[in-house]
Amino acid sequence: MQYRPAGFSLMPMIVKNLLIINGLFFLATVTLAETFQLDLIKTLGLHMPGSPDFQPFQFITHMFMHANLSHIFFNMFALWMFGTAIENLMGPKRFLTYYLITGFGAAFLHLGVSYIEMLSLRSELLAAGYSASDLRQFVETGRYTVLPGVSERTLVSYLTKFLIPAVGASGAVFGILLAFGMFFPNNYIYLFFAIPIKAKYFVMAYGALELYFGIANRPGDNIAHFAHLGGMLFGFLLIRYWRRKRHIYY
Repeated sequence: MQYRPAGFSLMPMIVKNLLIINGLFFLATVTLAETFQLDLIKTLGLHMPGSPDFQPFQFITHMFMHANLSHIFFNMFALWMFGTAIENLMGPKRFLTYYLITGFGAAFLHLGVSYIEMLSLRSELLAAGYSASDLRQFVETGRYTVLPGVSERTLVSYLTKFLIPAVGASGAVFGILLAFGMFFPNNYIYLFFAIPIKAKYFVMAYGALELYFGIANRPGDNIAHFAHLGGMLFGFLLIRYWRRKRHIYY
């Protein structure tokens, strides 16, 4: 494996511009919602194909949208904290490529898992007496009726797959976290700014927790755990590919 880091910067170019772009998108989201009642999250968040709100450009735009202040703060803090080291190591072009590919990978895995879950819910609802046209109308209007013997939670879960978009840079950020664990495995990360843990163990433990919570699929959990895992998975595969090609950095 070859690398030629050009130097070290506390605010490298791509990280800096990603922070600015995400901040501008968040500011526009809040401002337009309060001033014009325009919901940018609905327009730019990633909807499942088949949703009346789905657009192909959402595969890109959803990575710059955030639901609230804490959501964007923690994502941007992690982007700066781990992304700085990775961009300094990879260089700006390779880092941006890595960021976008892991973001796309996160979206694809999230949609794939959501689609499988949707098919299971759809089969259950069809067996309970709903017709395909009923379900299509529910998705198009956002309104539904509950048949006797049908769990409303099942029906709401089905509609949620189509009507609630995925937003956030978390998938790409988890890809960056994975890269940090692979390139700096013995560096210490301080949990709660006090408890030291080596990066490789932190990444493995975090990935295991995301897998557990993703499989558990707890009611009310609105975190896209498989998007996080998708960012880590695609990051791992991309780094392995670049290592085999032996030209990982510009």
